[in-house]
Order: sequence, then structure tokens, then C-alpha cells
Amino acid sequence: MSTMVKQRRMTGLKKVTRAIAVIIGAFITAYGLEAILIPNNVSDGGVTGLSIVGSELMGIPLGVLIAVLNIPFIFLGYKQIGKSFAIYSVIGIASLAYGTSIMHHIPTIIQGDTLLVTVVGGIIIGFGMGVALRNGGALDGIDMLAVLLSRRLPFGTSDLILFLNLFVFIVVSTVFGLQGAFLSGIAYFIASKVIHTVEEGLSGSKTYKVITSQPELMVETIRDRLGRSATYNIVEGGYSNEQFKEITCIINRLEDSKMKEIIYEIDKQAFVVVYDVAEVKGGNFKKRDIH
Repeated sequence: MSTMVKQRRMTGLKKVTRAIAVIIGAFITAYGLEAILIPNNVSDGGVTGLSIVGSELMGIPLGVLIAVLNIPFIFLGYKQIGKSFAIYSVIGIASLAYGTSIMHHIPTIIQGDTLLVTVVGGIIIGFGMGVALRNGGALDGIDMLAVLLSRRLPFGTSDLILFLNLFVFIVVSTVFGLQGAFLSGIAYFIASKVIHTVEEGLSGSKTYKVITSQPELMVETIRDRLGRSATYNIVEGGYSNEQFKEITCIINRLEDSKMKEIIYEIDKQAFVVVYDVAEVKGGNFKKRDIH
């Protein structure tokens, strides 16, 4: 068998695996909606939230509204992000619509405890949506609209997502009341945090940029205690014109407190900048054995 044929088979297998993961994510989200949130008069944000309101007001099956209302957003996703994303999103949204239909009459697992409902419901739907997004598909179209609007308006994508969802929760309040809208907002906030965690992984990564008077000692200590390598950049002070060695080191989130401890021990006056990293590939990121 030629190498090209093997590569095609591997690519095809990967696509199928991703599609299955998107479907699983959609069914998990559907379960969170039908078994926890909706029976307790709590909604979701985005197009799903509008679909829930429409279903309650007009008696149209939730799955039908989810499928129909997301059509224009799938088109936006195709135009703005690409064909692959649109295909996986169609799979995900169709699976979510079908999942809510077949799970519509399943028993409610939590009843009455509003705090537990919002927390557990938010975690479940956030996990499902995160699994879908991590594998290249979206279950809700409002993020796609926010991306498009951010290119035409002087606002960031996150600001527009927040604004659009405020509108959604105002609409939700007309059906579930003000308390229901507040609970829906809390559930959505929890879901968004879970989505972020699932997309990045539980560990994630952070980049540290450090300017210190003892760069060689700090790099050596980081290597010895954390098993992490680091790089130098020569930087120059804008006022003093003094040159410094700036240390750059990428670590696992779980190593964050240890990294801060090392910096504080060596140089309490070090200038430190820390930011999250979405993904790390290649290079020498794998930890060296420090045992």
C-alpha cells in the first residue's frame, strides 16, 4: 500500500472520528437541556436560547427551531471560517436538534434546587459544546455572527457575544420571568467557562516573559526544578537604553505556582508578564525528566 493511500485513509479516519465526537458533544448538550435546564425554566444563551423561547411560546418542537434558526449562521460560518467548519457545524446542530427531540420526555434528574440546576446544567451543556468545538464544529450560531459583526463594528468579538446574549436573556425573561433569565445567564456563564476549559484542555499552557538581573541563574533553576527549557531575547529599555536578557518560558498551568516561587526566590524585583497560550506544538516543549 502506497504512502499516499495510507495518508488518505488516516485523514478519512480522523474526519470520521471528529464527526463522531461532534455528535457525542451534541447529544451531551441535548441531555443537559432536556433533563436539567428546560424542565426547571432555565434557558441557554445564543440561538439555542431563542429556540427554547420560541418552542415555549409557539409549541413548535425545540429541535425544529434549533435546526431552522441556525441555517443563516451556518452560511456565515461557511463564508467566514470555511467549508470544513460548516460541515462539522451542520453535523453538530442536526445532532443537537435530533437529540432534543428524542430526549424530550426523559425524566428530570434535578428538580427545584435552582443553584444545583444552573451549576450542573451549565457544566453539562458547556462540556458538550466544548467537545464539539474542540473537534471543529459549533452547536450555536451566535458566535459566528459576533465574528462577522466584529469586522464591521468597532467592538471586539467577546463584547459582541455578551451584547447579543444580553438581548437573548431579555427575550428569555418574557417566558421564564426575571428569575429564569438571571438563572439562564448564570448557567450560560458557567457553560462558557467549561467550554474554554474543554477546548484548551485541563492543563493548558502559559507563557512567562521575565526580565531579571540574574537571567542565567533563573534559566538554570527553571531547568533544574521544572525540567523546562527557556529562551533569551535581547531587549532594550525605551528610556534608559540599557540592554537586558528577557527570558521566555512556556509551562503547564499546573506548574504556575512553582514558576512564581522560583522567580520570587531569585529576584523579587523581576519584571514578569504572564499570558495564556491556546496551543503549543513542535519544538522542545516536552518536559525533561527531572527525577
